[in-house]
Amino acid sequence: MSDSEVRQPRPGQIRPGRVDAHALPGGVREPGAIPIVAASMAAGALVLALVASPAGEPLLLTLLAVLAMLGLFAAFGYAAGHVRIGERVRDEDLVRAFANSLDDGLLVTRRDGRPLYANRALAEMVGVTAAGEINALESLFAGDPRAAAAYFRLERAASRREPWREEIEIRSEGRPPQLFRVAQRPCFVPGHDRELGPMSLWTITDVTAERASQVSAVATLEATLERMDSLPAGLMEVDSRGAVRRLNATLLRWLGLEPQSLSNRALKLTDIVTPEGAELIANAAAAFYTTGQGVDLDVSIDKAATVPLRFFARRDNAGGLLIAAVRREGGAAEDGPAAAEARFARFLQSSPFGIATIGADGRLMSTNAAFARMIPEGSAAVGSPAADVLCRFADADTRAAVEGALRHALSGTLSPAPVEITVGPNSEFSRRLYSAPLTQAKDAREAAILYLIDATEQKALEAKFAQSSKMEAVGKLAGGIAHDFNNVLTAIIGFSDLLLQTHRPTDPAHKDIMNIRSSASRAAGLVAKLLAFSRRQTLQTEPLQLGEVLGDLAPLLKRSIGETIDLKMPTGRDLWYVKTDRTQFEQVVINLAVNARDAMPDGGTLSITTRNVTERESQKLTHHGMVVGEYVLVEVTDTGSGMSPEVMAKVFEPFFTTKGVGKGTGLGLATVYGIVKQSGGFIYPESVLGRGTTFRVYLPRYMPDNEDEILAPKMAKKERPQDLTGSGRVLLVEDEDVVRSFAVRALKRQGYEVFEASTGVEALEVMAKYDDKIDIVVSDVVMPEMDGPTLLKELRKKNPHLKIIFVSGYPHEAFETSLDKNEQFAFLPKPFSLPQLAAKVKEQLAR
Repeated sequence: MSDSEVRQPRPGQIRPGRVDAHALPGGVREPGAIPIVAASMAAGALVLALVASPAGEPLLLTLLAVLAMLGLFAAFGYAAGHVRIGERVRDEDLVRAFANSLDDGLLVTRRDGRPLYANRALAEMVGVTAAGEINALESLFAGDPRAAAAYFRLERAASRREPWREEIEIRSEGRPPQLFRVAQRPCFVPGHDRELGPMSLWTITDVTAERASQVSAVATLEATLERMDSLPAGLMEVDSRGAVRRLNATLLRWLGLEPQSLSNRALKLTDIVTPEGAELIANAAAAFYTTGQGVDLDVSIDKAATVPLRFFARRDNAGGLLIAAVRREGGAAEDGPAAAEARFARFLQSSPFGIATIGADGRLMSTNAAFARMIPEGSAAVGSPAADVLCRFADADTRAAVEGALRHALSGTLSPAPVEITVGPNSEFSRRLYSAPLTQAKDAREAAILYLIDATEQKALEAKFAQSSKMEAVGKLAGGIAHDFNNVLTAIIGFSDLLLQTHRPTDPAHKDIMNIRSSASRAAGLVAKLLAFSRRQTLQTEPLQLGEVLGDLAPLLKRSIGETIDLKMPTGRDLWYVKTDRTQFEQVVINLAVNARDAMPDGGTLSITTRNVTERESQKLTHHGMVVGEYVLVEVTDTGSGMSPEVMAKVFEPFFTTKGVGKGTGLGLATVYGIVKQSGGFIYPESVLGRGTTFRVYLPRYMPDNEDEILAPKMAKKERPQDLTGSGRVLLVEDEDVVRSFAVRALKRQGYEVFEASTGVEALEVMAKYDDKIDIVVSDVVMPEMDGPTLLKELRKKNPHLKIIFVSGYPHEAFETSLDKNEQFAFLPKPFSLPQLAAKVKEQLAR
């Protein structure tokens, strides 16, 4: 039998290291020797016959030429490497050599379990019979019930054409346990599916030594951890994010923690020490190989007893910290100078304000945790000149003041006053520096001590209070002026309306009257802005869904900003309701959009976004003065030129503008500020020069009592009377003669019978005379002798159901607090026109 032929094995057995030629195709069969010899002899006889024949000379020459050409081509092919001389290696020999070199056992079986191929490693695992055939794989696991069950699961998966893996342990008497990793998966040979059918590839790996190595490593680790737990020092491992990964038993005991509690708790380094202490430990780790110094801190967890520890730390390769802690005070044995020094170090590090000492040369000798937090890189600046560290971001005047204070301290005298310094790349933090001498001794190592107090919040509050006081003073002035102007404008607008009723559009005076009324309306708009800034305007509040309001406002905004600016208005989902004046809110958005347009003369993008702000998110803004609660945020962002910090500080001041003369009144953002504040909201600007500006408006969430509260304002607008004529008796109370004169004439023209009174006392006299004839009272609020609210209280004593309309240049919130809580009245703000007055009277009489 030749090497290329394999005897067909009996079921369950196979010759080791042999490949079935049908099972693994692709091998090349060599031709037999006898046919080749016969063909060669026949060719030689033919050539001799041709050479011996006289007529064969031309044919011989031709044959020689062809052979020469073939020889030449063969030489070139051999030189180029395309023709090789030697025996070709068969594919099946390569497969057999590769498979037999593996340490893992390989077995290929048919679907019915009959083996097709097995390598040498498998033969060594399962053994070979006396006839030289490999035992069946199941013989390896037959002696152990659990191993046999696992092998059964593998065979069942193989019959279902499903991959499967098992780890099978074999135990036998007199031999140590063996562990095998057995896996099988379906396989096939392309082009031979019908011939060979579905097959399975089995791999068997002896992992006994690997598992023993793992067990030994675990035992070594447990022993190491046990030794770590028994050490008299605390050990801790912290990852790069500050999370504690491991604590030894000693440190757990010092901190009063149980090992079981760590499984239910994500412990961080800042839970053990303060954030400043964690920063000091990190800085100590950075300098561990150069200084080796430790950090003395007092630590406690869950309000347990404070433990004085000295921490040593270094960085690991992953950026985490390996920390060792030594207890500094264990009892009376540690009395004396060393214990006192340790206690002082802990007190120093636990101080809430910055402390540093400087030498006679003005260089920093030591710093505490708070100093490192208040001064960037303060803890890493030991040995640097104190003036350079403190004045890194300061101007020349501040540096001169700091150097003067340090000279006083080093000379043994107290500084006359603290020095205010700013730190941070943008000078956003304020610090107050105190300095004092320590000793006059010549051999003293530390000559002076510095104290730093964080004054950032105090400075912000001072600036906010000053700004608020200034705005309040200007607001009161503006509100008082606006009230008087409203009376004048009411008369101008009212009499203009009366004149327009008697002049046709074709009359020469009609155009002049319209100009007068238009100018008065513009003046009324400016007065409204003053009232808005002073938060004294009248708001017609209603529940609003801001997404709907902005959707209705979008066409007007697009016309206002022009075609060169791209308007984007993404709206948050399920926006909450707010309660504010729809018209005034629209004015806020329009003002902000127009300002953004002016900041983008060459075009850009204006984004107006809305979303809900939860109570937890609002807590992050309490340092800006925001009250914790739920809000709806309206964010207006442009990509314009931005604002400098100096402009930002004055952005809401009235009459402040960066626009040219005649291009702005300076009341736009002041009006926005007043409307937002009067609505109970907050507004915060943010700007970067050259990058754009963002205004964030926070309006408090409002929860309507029912659906009717939402629909009522919409229905009221639809039901406004178109016909302004009516009938009834009206008592008009107004101390301004021109306003009263206009109102009387206006109501009489609409068909009402009008009674006049200039003061509240006079109104009571009229009511006493015509009590049964008066249907409604229209009264000013601010009047001499008796104001409107007092008049209403007196009228209610005799006529509880009398209808009344208050008119005023102030909002009704300014006086309604002086009335009963359930008092019913209507309100008409000044200045008002003839149609507005007639419509309000008719509306109230119809109820």
